[in-house]
Amino acid sequence: MRVNYFRSPHPLRLSLAAGALTCALALTSCAPTSSNVGVDGENRPVVLTTFTVLADIAANVAGNKLTVESITKVGAEIHGYEPTPGDIRRAAKADLILDNGLGLEAWFEKFVQDLDAPHAVVSDGIEIMEIAEDKYKDLPNPHAWMSPSNVQVYVENMVKAFTKLDPANGTYYQANGAAYKDKLQDVQDQLIRDLSALPTSQRALVSCEGAFSYLARDAGLSERYIWAVNAEQQATPQQITGTIDFVRRNNVPAVFCESTVSAAPMERVVEATDAVFGGTLYVDSLSEPDGPVPTYLDLIRHDAKVITEGLTGVSNGVLP
Repeated sequence: MRVNYFRSPHPLRLSLAAGALTCALALTSCAPTSSNVGVDGENRPVVLTTFTVLADIAANVAGNKLTVESITKVGAEIHGYEPTPGDIRRAAKADLILDNGLGLEAWFEKFVQDLDAPHAVVSDGIEIMEIAEDKYKDLPNPHAWMSPSNVQVYVENMVKAFTKLDPANGTYYQANGAAYKDKLQDVQDQLIRDLSALPTSQRALVSCEGAFSYLARDAGLSERYIWAVNAEQQATPQQITGTIDFVRRNNVPAVFCESTVSAAPMERVVEATDAVFGGTLYVDSLSEPDGPVPTYLDLIRHDAKVITEGLTGVSNGVLP
């Protein structure tokens, strides 16, 4: 049983969303299975993912046999997203829905359970890390995709789901998955090599949100964050003070913040310590195609580079 522990919707919002779902299902209940006609004239089943990172990973496995789309757009904050009636209609007509699980998309789970489309949780089978503090203590940390090793498990789950959806192309999905897993392993190996050069005194990752537990585990870094999950809208004085104390106590040279949240709380940490702002990290969303992280592999490479350069003093980050 998955736990929905992120921000609870307002009762009125739930009522409106439920009404939108009813209308959407009424409009689509008699519709044929959704498909997308490619430029080659082939009908391609539609795979709908909950956010852009999953969409990019899935597209690498799907190749040209499936159409992969994301519910949320580039730059969206995933935890507190509120689905629209249009999102619900798309979900009702999709051939397959992929979500991360681990409580990440509590905003969507209520709707998925009432839909006829097959549904796969791509994090199934990973070694789950628990959140270490705050009111979410001991609950699963949902940011498992921040480990390239974990994403290899995501890929295996996608291959199984795609093969079940489209058995005729099962071998194709397996080959695409194997090739992508090789790329993920290369990124993982490079991440370990780059961060292994850091001295013990600098092996601490301080960020706004506790989204890097899996990455920190794989790279042998300790971790500190202002808030465990970006669901409260703003940091408390106690959270900021605790982070300041950690940075001072451990002489942390650089701190970081994520692209989808305000860096203002981390700016207060920088002002109160000798740490510099090491740069912006990406977690919940890719960038536009011409941006710094248009793909998941770009995202992981970017974050590893920013973290390494920030902690070693090679780069001077600028607060956004």
